[in-house]
Amino acid sequence: MSKDYTFNPGDFVVYPAHGVGQVKEIQQTAVAGQNLDLIAINFNKDKMMLRIPLDRAQKTGLRRVADASVMDSAVHTLKGKAKIKRIQWSKRSQEYLSKINSGDPIATAEVLRDLYKNPAISEQTYSERQIYEQALGRFASEYAVVNKLNESEAAAKVESILQSKSSSSKSSLS
Repeated sequence: MSKDYTFNPGDFVVYPAHGVGQVKEIQQTAVAGQNLDLIAINFNKDKMMLRIPLDRAQKTGLRRVADASVMDSAVHTLKGKAKIKRIQWSKRSQEYLSKINSGDPIATAEVLRDLYKNPAISEQTYSERQIYEQALGRFASEYAVVNKLNESEAAAKVESILQSKSSSSKSSLS
């Protein structure tokens, strides 16, 4: 992922706690007698505008959207075998949420891979489904920007990747 912290209006960026947004403008604002350069980021999905001081962008984890090679690695992770740790669900769920909020597409793909359950075979608990949906939303929004799709197409594509992995592992067991 790029370590370039120069952003321009129209750039798509990832803010770890909220996912993909678009830079609306770079503005200068006076706060407590000091001029601050702020990055205004619009999150259409959440109908939210976030302003971050430009000099704190790196520390907050703000980054450009992943490039195609990083997204390919994340898709490869999706296709891998689930690695579910044998620890209490409460600790595992905290770990999953931490991965989602890291803003790293590969870590988010790990959560999707580990929590995906084929609806035809088994059901998820409510909390598993909530975390899975959150991971899917974050991952699909970045996948959509990288692959020039809308979010619903991207989510469907990601779920089809997970479904095909699930089907191939089931057929290899038979």
